[in-house]
Amino acid sequence: MKLQTTTLSRRQFVKVAASAGLALSIPAALSAAMRKETIKIGIITDLHQDLIPTGYERLSAFLADMKKINPDALLQMGDFAYPGDKNEKVISAFKNAHSKTLHVIGNHDTDSGYTKQQCINYWGMPGRYYAYQLKGICVLVLDGNDKGSPTRKSGYPAYIGPEQMTWLKEQLETVKEPLLIVSHQPLAGAGAVDNAVEIQALLEKHRNKILLAINGHTHIDAHYHINGIHYVHVNSASYYWMGEKYKHTIYDPVVHQQYPYLSYTCPYKDALFTTLTIDPVKNRIQLKGKASQWEGKSPEELHYQNSEMLHTGKEIVPRISDIRW
Repeated sequence: MKLQTTTLSRRQFVKVAASAGLALSIPAALSAAMRKETIKIGIITDLHQDLIPTGYERLSAFLADMKKINPDALLQMGDFAYPGDKNEKVISAFKNAHSKTLHVIGNHDTDSGYTKQQCINYWGMPGRYYAYQLKGICVLVLDGNDKGSPTRKSGYPAYIGPEQMTWLKEQLETVKEPLLIVSHQPLAGAGAVDNAVEIQALLEKHRNKILLAINGHTHIDAHYHINGIHYVHVNSASYYWMGEKYKHTIYDPVVHQQYPYLSYTCPYKDALFTTLTIDPVKNRIQLKGKASQWEGKSPEELHYQNSEMLHTGKEIVPRISDIRW
């Protein structure tokens, strides 16, 4: 997970903690356009089944919690599991847990020679980007892995290309339902796609239709409010990526031998995931928080530093915040 940062001022960055759950008011025009029934979506991201030894257990914890909550759909936001027979157990568990399962292609899902088409086929996606109608809202799922960015320097592609931008513009102009924008790579803040400013400008023209933009990828806990649009980074189910410079032993050497990149991470003891609740009666959107602890040494103990304006104990934490603004 290589972060490619779009710099925002501290004035642009908004993140306020409280105890009652991330909640924002639905604009009156959006609320009026919605059915008067609550929508719940169970969300997990960045499981990284192929990098860690506990992927199935973490997914099982998520699915067990979702069985109690009974959401209207399940959503995984990328870096899930290589789309092949080796991961059939994990992929089938997610697929069979609900009649409505939504997928997003992450940058690591096509590592080791796997392709986007395999993700589409094996996971059961309608396309690499698509629109999905759910109880009176429209979920727009983007593919942030396009090549061809004129400003790309190195690392994985993080870009929404011209073809997809044309499609996104058409959806924003023609879809009448309130919109939930979903992507793996962020559209704002740390690790944003190369053309984030262009995308933000497009979204801002249609802010009266947009409920929220939500993403994975960064393995951080953060919220950005920019020109009327809320952008939320959902933390990884599994770990924070530290990099080779911070390589350290966490588990038994046999485990590290089987999962060589595990020592580049700071894992969470428990799986992190969340539930997005959209309530047009109360005019509220909420994301449920979940907290864990570091497994082994924390980033602070390893004296971790980065160049992305991210802070240990703030954005880099083993939790998904329960916050209100």
